Amino acid sequence: MLDYLIVGLGLAGICFCEQLEKNGKSYKVVSDASQTSTLVAGGLYNPVILKRFTLAWNAKEQLEKAIPFYTELEKKLGVKMNYPLSVRRRFASVAEQNLWFEAADKPGLEEFLSVKLYPNTNQNIDAPFGYGEVMGTGRIDTLNLVSAYRTYLHKSNALISETFDYAQLQIIEGGVNYNTMEARKVIFAEGFGMKQNPFFNYLPLQGSKGEYLFINAPDLKEKSAIKSTIFCIPEGGDVYRVGANYARFDKTNTPSDEAKKELLKKLESFIRCEYTVVNHVAGVRPTVSDRKPLVGQHPQHPNLYVLNGFGSRGVMTGPSVSEQLYKNISSDFALEKELDIARFTGKYFKT
Repeated sequence: MLDYLIVGLGLAGICFCEQLEKNGKSYKVVSDASQTSTLVAGGLYNPVILKRFTLAWNAKEQLEKAIPFYTELEKKLGVKMNYPLSVRRRFASVAEQNLWFEAADKPGLEEFLSVKLYPNTNQNIDAPFGYGEVMGTGRIDTLNLVSAYRTYLHKSNALISETFDYAQLQIIEGGVNYNTMEARKVIFAEGFGMKQNPFFNYLPLQGSKGEYLFINAPDLKEKSAIKSTIFCIPEGGDVYRVGANYARFDKTNTPSDEAKKELLKKLESFIRCEYTVVNHVAGVRPTVSDRKPLVGQHPQHPNLYVLNGFGSRGVMTGPSVSEQLYKNISSDFALEKELDIARFTGKYFKT
């Protein structure tokens, strides 16, 4: 009998696999690669919410886990995925400058917000009020990460590339039976695909579609990720990732002309050079009503667990939250109440 069966291989699934590897547990992963939010994610690890100049939830603790996690994964998989990258917030006014410097004095934020005002030196960007800089930031190449991890699992015969069939899952004494496999625990790490999961679709996973454009802009020559009304993130060479938007009602992975127009309008509000759109991608982020992850044990089936709801900060959230879930399962370590799906049982779960 396997120790674990994992359903899904985005950031959540990969992070939990790493917990199992570290602790010598046996497992297999079922994934059909249908959920694209990890593949199209911007991949920034940034502890600050740049719209409001506030610290993201548990940001310091998450960063302390995340950076070593990706450093070790690079060594293990033999691929480059972690790119330290300056993140600069473009100021739209003197008032925004003042708000930034007020925030930089607040406890928790002072180690991440630079107190220096950075003047704009790039003639192809319109930023007359300059920038503030976030420290300790970078980008994870999530496409490279998922591709390399799939290859790694395939080589070790731990990957089953198929759509998970819930009808084939049987609860048995001490675990579950799925097709010809038996496992003690199942971890559902399906992203927005959880909406089809009959065991966990009672949870308030909303989903927020995000779209990115990739542009080729040879004259831009910008090395920092610039945050204005949207992000413009250097991807290497003359390619930049532009986005993302947030769409609440469209739950497809299909890029839309409407989003493309919106993103280009915002991009052109601050860049002043020629560019060509070379790609357009979309995915549905697994977002939750209270903006916290969905983690924990099914209220009726103790062998079934969920690891989901990472939203737009999955590269930061994944390593620490996955570790919490593993410790919770293996040693009765209590999950943080903000994470635990028990917070929704009374309101949403119907027997």
